[in-house]
Amino acid sequence: MSRQAIDVFRSCIPLFTALSDPARQDIIILLADKEPLSVNEIAQHSNLSRPAISHHLKILRDTSLVTIEQKGTQRYYSLALGQSIEQLKELIEVVEDC
Repeated sequence: MSRQAIDVFRSCIPLFTALSDPARQDIIILLADKEPLSVNEIAQHSNLSRPAISHHLKILRDTSLVTIEQKGTQRYYSLALGQSIEQLKELIEVVEDC
């Protein structure tokens, strides 16, 4: 495997880690169906606590899977999959080339 392939694969590890958690998967699926949502609205569809949801949203935000829009005192979360999709496409391309 080439050094480039290894570098691209390693750059995807945070994305894979973020996507590996079932709670985060549930949040992504919920946002795909009903975005944008506040933490409280997400909590209404989950059996997780509000702080737990906030923790998962931070991880999703840190990996650029969600974005935040501030409206008054509320923060609304939406999916932002473009960067992640491009990253995965690059990984697939590099692996296919190897």
